[in-house]
Amino acid sequence: MIDPTQLHLRKLDPDGVKTLVKWAEEEGWNPGPHDAEVYWATDPDGFYGYYLKDTLIAGGAIVAYGKAFGFMGLFIVKPEFRGQKIGQQLWYQRRDTLLKRLNTGASIGMDGVVAMQPFYEKGGFKIAFRDERYERIGDSFEVDGRISPITEADFASIAAYDTLCFGYPRSRFLKPWLSLHGSKTFKYVEQGQLKGFAVIRKAHRGYKVCPLFANNAEIAEALYKACLNAVIGEPLYLDIPVVNPAAMRLVEKFKATYVFECARMYYGEIPDLPIHKVFGITTFELG
Repeated sequence: MIDPTQLHLRKLDPDGVKTLVKWAEEEGWNPGPHDAEVYWATDPDGFYGYYLKDTLIAGGAIVAYGKAFGFMGLFIVKPEFRGQKIGQQLWYQRRDTLLKRLNTGASIGMDGVVAMQPFYEKGGFKIAFRDERYERIGDSFEVDGRISPITEADFASIAAYDTLCFGYPRSRFLKPWLSLHGSKTFKYVEQGQLKGFAVIRKAHRGYKVCPLFANNAEIAEALYKACLNAVIGEPLYLDIPVVNPAAMRLVEKFKATYVFECARMYYGEIPDLPIHKVFGITTFELG
């Protein structure tokens, strides 16, 4: 057993964040090879861990989007140190550290795996909706003519649409996310109006849709087809909020396979989001 007094809570540096992402890969969470770079760019003060002497043994993200909203994710304890309540202690310290970084009354989000949801509820989080991950092999589809790649000139309109669907501005995350090596981006524009967009990024296995936001089911389907068409023969993963019935119908129509689920949970007030526009969430790690 580890003596808790031997553990030191420290802010992680870029190498520490890379270590967490490497652990996530070993856990089968299927992160992308360049995720750590974007996570660090989003909030260099948003990653903490426990060190035993000079060795990182547990850590996680406590990212702040301004002072209005925070997100906890990427929470991992090395396997040989589990079962000693180290994770519980670290989780509460991370939560409390994040609360100090935010305005009074600001909400915190997270995506909790099923087994841990009772623990997170004891820590003040409430379930807003379930997320389910679905896998579909990329295939050839005709791409709607209103869909094209996102360019730098589109950033202001994409960021505004993202803020609408995510609930809070996150340009420090979004800008490097859209230009990730190996990623592909799609926007749906009709009569000069942006009506949806999607991003897919390379993961350790296959690709992930991250996110898929659209005005309606028809636009979401067109964007999903574009994503599938871009990765023919590769697994493509989509994380849907099950409270959006149109998102459920989308994965059913394309015969996507259920992989696993977690739940979007919030500490404080649950944001009032246009969930009917959310067909695929961005990440389980940073929201």
